[in-house]
Amino acid sequence: MGTVKKILLVGRALKNIPSKEEVSFNNTQLFAAATLEEVKAIFEKNNNNIDIVISGGGIELKKRLEIVQYIFETSDATSVHLKDIDSGPEGYIPFINKVLKGLLS
Repeated sequence: MGTVKKILLVGRALKNIPSKEEVSFNNTQLFAAATLEEVKAIFEKNNNNIDIVISGGGIELKKRLEIVQYIFETSDATSVHLKDIDSGPEGYIPFINKVLKGLLS
């Protein structure tokens, strides 16, 4: 069994962490956040060891940039992936799966 990858999903309308049926990758631990404060709390609880951050497009640009800035100032090992706005909320799960397939396959 490989190393568990910690993945933080950031989204404005994100109420719950997607189910394993929606995001189907083994050896992953998923976290969800909608604000900078929630992102900070998850990083702190995990000793800043978050491997991948995937952000939806619904968060206001200024807030998205603050989140990205915090992540890059906090970790040199975390990759950040930003979804487009045009594909809307229904495009978020497919985007997550495409990013993870590219990184984890």
